[in-house]
Amino acid sequence: MIAELYKIILDRKENPPDSSYTASLFDKGLAHIAQKVGEEGTEVVVAALSQDKERLVEEIADLTYHVLVTMVAKGISPKDVEAALQSRRK
Repeated sequence: MIAELYKIILDRKENPPDSSYTASLFDKGLAHIAQKVGEEGTEVVVAALSQDKERLVEEIADLTYHVLVTMVAKGISPKDVEAALQSRRK
């Protein structure tokens, strides 16, 4: 699912539909995208500490999506992240 979503986000960047939220993030630039990651990260923390599991899952999904948008914006692929994680295995 992560790789599939990454490909969709990449396509939205390269072929931006008029009504696409993803395309609008790219239009607003990296600073805005990074701000959204920060906001979503905070919402994950709040949900983890004070909300139910369903809300936490929703916030984690939002954070994951915005991190993937950041990755596309910076030219980082899921394989790059997988390689970094793999290098940390003992």
